[in-house]
Amino acid sequence: MTLRSVVTGCGIHLPRNVVTNADLEKRVNTSDAWIIERTGIRQRYIAEDGELTSHLATKAALAALESAKLKADDIDLIVLATTTPDDTMPSTATKVQHHLGMTRGAAFDVNAACSGFVYALTTADSFIRSGNAKRVLVIGAETYSRILNWEDRTTCILFGDGAGAIVLEAQEGNGSAVDRGVLFAKIYSDGQYHSILNTTGGVSSTRDAGFLTMAGKEVFRHAVAKMADCVLEGMGAIGLKESDIDWVIPHQANIRIMDGVGKRLGLDEKKLVSTVHLHANTSAASIPLALHTALTEGKIKQGHLLAMPALGAGLTWGACILRW
Repeated sequence: MTLRSVVTGCGIHLPRNVVTNADLEKRVNTSDAWIIERTGIRQRYIAEDGELTSHLATKAALAALESAKLKADDIDLIVLATTTPDDTMPSTATKVQHHLGMTRGAAFDVNAACSGFVYALTTADSFIRSGNAKRVLVIGAETYSRILNWEDRTTCILFGDGAGAIVLEAQEGNGSAVDRGVLFAKIYSDGQYHSILNTTGGVSSTRDAGFLTMAGKEVFRHAVAKMADCVLEGMGAIGLKESDIDWVIPHQANIRIMDGVGKRLGLDEKKLVSTVHLHANTSAASIPLALHTALTEGKIKQGHLLAMPALGAGLTWGACILRW
């Protein structure tokens, strides 16, 4: 028998403050039509003053626990993916652990930018497969509005705030591709591309967080190729074809990137879950937000095969393939 990491709960939380493209027209030289054409984004959620990443993460975690019919002390580990932690230290995950009233296990952050949820899910899966955890809370939570230059129309239109979480539980499988749970999870990085997507500051360099900067065309080129190729690698590793995928739930960066990934995989666009028009790019939160939307809409059924690729600053990238 093989231990598999099965998703048994999913929850999200979004700030109340919705900022539309029309709202941004009042702040920067842009237009609703231009944003939609270039990105597919129509609105984004922005955290209010005093609303922290840990607050969003905790509420998403509570929703995921309720979905899984579990209590906080049923969890062995929290892995929180974020690039926008509350504090330099301690980890935001430990704050979430405290907010949940969880008095056992462990909690830590993962920083892989927009690949963060895939990194966190891969890490959690490793803990479960090794027998070091039976139940893991995997969270992606961001307040990217705090690191945006709101006078830079090339970046401020792209991002939003939010959080999503899943519960992974160890279940026995037979070791084949028909098992429920995570079938493939692999992460990658290449630091030579550090400068094409980064921030202008940091604790050690400038003593402040800085603002996000991006070489859009370069990021686009890497994103389409790397996100698709790691899915292809995963499908080969588990002995299935791309046509066996029921849903691709990619990092929600830009509709053009997502369409490019789908075409490179040779998949019908109807198999692509897209919520970028609702949430914009929420970095590590984007995949669980899209997953929850697809579940709420009744698209995902038990037995469906899901591919979840992402690429982020670093560059970092990876993919998880799981059967629901």
